[in-house]
Amino acid sequence: MKRIFLLKGLDCPNCSAKIEKEVGELDGVQSSVVNLMKQTLTINVTQTSADTIASQIETIVHSHEPDVEVQEETVMNVTKSYSLKGLDCPNCSAKIEKEVGELDGVQSSVVNLMKQTLTINVAPVAANTIASQIETIVHSHEPDVEVSEIAQEYYIPAKKQDTNTSYNNEDKKLTIRLAIGAAIYGIGMALTVFAKVPLPVELVFLIVSYIILGGDVVWQAVRNISKGRVFDEHFLMSVSTIGAFVIGEYPEAVAVMLFYQVGEFFQSLAVERSRKSISDLMDIRPDCATVRRNGELITISPESVAIGEIIIVKPGEKIPLDGVVLDGDSMLDTRALTGESVPRSVHKGDEALSGCMNQTGVLTIKTTKVFGESTASKIIDLVENASSRKAPTENFITTFARYYTPVVVILAAILAILPPILLGGGWTEWIRRGFVFLVVSCPCALVISIPLTFFGGIGAASKRGVLVKGSNYLEALNNVSIIVFDKTGTLTKGVFNVTDILPANGFSKEQVLEYAVQAESFSNHPIAKSILSAYGKEIDQSVISDYKEISGYGISAMAGKKKVYAGNTKLMDSEHVEYTACEKVGTKVYVAVDGQYAGCILITDEVKPDSKKAISDLKHIGVEKTVMLTGDDEKIGKAVAEELQLDEYYAQLFPDQKVEKVELLDSKKRQGSKLAFVGDGINDAPVLARANVGIAMGGLGSDAAIEAADVVLMTDEPSKLVDAIEVAKATKQIVMQNIVIALGIKSVFLILGALGIAGMWEAVFGDVGVTIIAVLNAMRILKK
Repeated sequence: MKRIFLLKGLDCPNCSAKIEKEVGELDGVQSSVVNLMKQTLTINVTQTSADTIASQIETIVHSHEPDVEVQEETVMNVTKSYSLKGLDCPNCSAKIEKEVGELDGVQSSVVNLMKQTLTINVAPVAANTIASQIETIVHSHEPDVEVSEIAQEYYIPAKKQDTNTSYNNEDKKLTIRLAIGAAIYGIGMALTVFAKVPLPVELVFLIVSYIILGGDVVWQAVRNISKGRVFDEHFLMSVSTIGAFVIGEYPEAVAVMLFYQVGEFFQSLAVERSRKSISDLMDIRPDCATVRRNGELITISPESVAIGEIIIVKPGEKIPLDGVVLDGDSMLDTRALTGESVPRSVHKGDEALSGCMNQTGVLTIKTTKVFGESTASKIIDLVENASSRKAPTENFITTFARYYTPVVVILAAILAILPPILLGGGWTEWIRRGFVFLVVSCPCALVISIPLTFFGGIGAASKRGVLVKGSNYLEALNNVSIIVFDKTGTLTKGVFNVTDILPANGFSKEQVLEYAVQAESFSNHPIAKSILSAYGKEIDQSVISDYKEISGYGISAMAGKKKVYAGNTKLMDSEHVEYTACEKVGTKVYVAVDGQYAGCILITDEVKPDSKKAISDLKHIGVEKTVMLTGDDEKIGKAVAEELQLDEYYAQLFPDQKVEKVELLDSKKRQGSKLAFVGDGINDAPVLARANVGIAMGGLGSDAAIEAADVVLMTDEPSKLVDAIEVAKATKQIVMQNIVIALGIKSVFLILGALGIAGMWEAVFGDVGVTIIAVLNAMRILKK
């Protein structure tokens, strides 16, 4: 069973990784994922361990983060009532109550025969689809009973809680504590330097300031040791600072703890800022929806709005659910979805997507999706959960820190003990060197800054309308050497227009077009729509029968008593129709009537304005090969490939052949590199899934794109792909910089400490200073 725990106040990437690992090792836990963005822990646990798991999780969390509040996230069920007008059979009532109660998501079901009502308690995920299931069950027993949902009470949206309140309060407490501790430390040092106070007085100030600044660190180290967890930053800081007191370096001991806490403070602020950059961007969740029910306008929760209901959206309000505009004209701000600052206009008949801000006019919208399936809801879920898919570099750093810390502790102990034994004497000096070594060796800079950089990179990409499903995909984009494009809707506009009709065998242009329209009238394909648009008249579909779509070939249908074929040359060949091949560039639809060739309809698609520049820019940033796949004929493929200066193209491909070509290209790519496939996400799901990185273009409103791809470009501009790779490269660059900075500086100070050249003050810089530098460097990605 799946359980979710809220970890309120969690802001440490290092602790998150440890909590995730330790919870994952508990008996009965199949998987464990900590989401730092949402401050949640999600586990899959066996039923036998479910009863005791909560207390075990709380123990683990508090062993790393004592101030984090742990509580299980409970999903509040929805109560719905239905009127069963005409119900008068006690036996049928009992059957309806039982069968509805057995539906997925329904916790309780009660039929009141006296009031002719059905009241259910249902999980939110099932609440919006339950009505049709209830109607089916009722009518299976009582066909004449009228089923209608009883209107809910008026909904007053709750005031949004400030998710950062806990952070702000904790930050204030930490700031006050740091200020008091630093002030007492500063007074003690000033009295020592200027007033020459005796040592006992100096020690009073230093010990008090140490307790204020580091008491919680030492206490946490003791608690961890008692549970068998020795090698962590709390242990390193406690041993090194207490050791410094023992050997008489009192000011240095307090300074190490002071600056360690300053580093922790910076870390907290950095994580909060990264989280806020994403949460601000994803602030597209609507508070409420104004619905027209029974002639009245009522304000209800968006989750309670069903498909087909009418909602009213005023200027300044967010569109709560996806739908079609029935009335009104307005400008929509789509910035949160696409990263584009230019508003889009919508009119009657246009699609309106949830998450967009209505700017000018009042819109009347008929909903086409429930809230859980709407664009805003899917995007919020996608971005919030992106941090759960960790990059290989993140996993490596977590593993590295696990082994690195015990090794340096052992080396520090050897450094402090072995030389005095071998050389005889000098214990104080070598112990001091051992403590310096300990302070410098703390891996905070790496375990904090690396996850933070990927976290920020996902946020930076989202701001540009590029949704990356995980930092593993963000890292993979760095290594893309081959990019394969679908043609229609990706490199071209996918908007087809009939540009010529070439009749044959005595048929007129009008007849050729009319027969083609009759064959294509039931198809939703863009080519079919272009033919219907060129015809521009009403179609009598009653005369059409035996309609068949033949994948990769075309369509066959009976138009009255005539057998009509409309499709490509493969269809004509398979039906043994003698035809004249059209030599013009464009998509051709060949039409045959009763086995006789009637003519050819020429349809053309237009290349997107920024496709050529996008291909050029991709090569400029290091992509080795660009390839296009298309189902169109050879001439069209060649013309588009030459215009865009693509390296390779493959034409006249069936959907399954596209997968084969991707597999062939993947086998030929440079070792260690990645292959990316870019498609429109509607017909390309198999190829998107097969590629190392599947990239869906024009994901705004496309369910298939958001589901199938690893990266979603929210507009239909190929140049967004360049943005995605640039953000990925910038993220990786900062990650590598931090690894080099942290390991490089620490290595130097570890050697200097071992040689006795560096003291405690240098050690402070080697640990806390490097951490602050790495964190500030990681924050640069948010400016990309």
